[in-house]
Amino acid sequence: MTERVPVLQIGQVLLVSIQTDLDDQSVMLLQDDLAAKVVETGAHGVVIDITAVDIVDSFVGRMLSTIASISRLLDAQTVVVGMRPAVAITLVELGLSLGGVRTALSLDKGLRVLEQARADAMLESDALSMSLTGLNGFPPDSAAGL
Repeated sequence: MTERVPVLQIGQVLLVSIQTDLDDQSVMLLQDDLAAKVVETGAHGVVIDITAVDIVDSFVGRMLSTIASISRLLDAQTVVVGMRPAVAITLVELGLSLGGVRTALSLDKGLRVLEQARADAMLESDALSMSLTGLNGFPPDSAAGL
């Protein structure tokens, strides 16, 4: 029987700590569980800790990228933390760039990456609101026509 990877919630961040090498079925279950949990909790960030992972094959590498894409579509950023040098080398040798996946060396640094991404998104949202309403609360063109 395939073991499920637990998904823990810490505030608005979901933490996935992978403690064993994953088989294909485990990765597929994790993808489904994580997507459901992002929707259920409204989390804005996902941290996938792979410190204990010794081996990554091409399927698992692609699925990490897919999980990040799914999370992004559900309004959550993903950071993979704790990647060992051998895993990074294997991913490069397999030609997998993990596009769209942020990485950090430690859980602490990964959480800081998510905090910064959230702050940047809020500033961007505020700037967009200002440009749409203008400084006086009216759309820029309507204020000129008064």
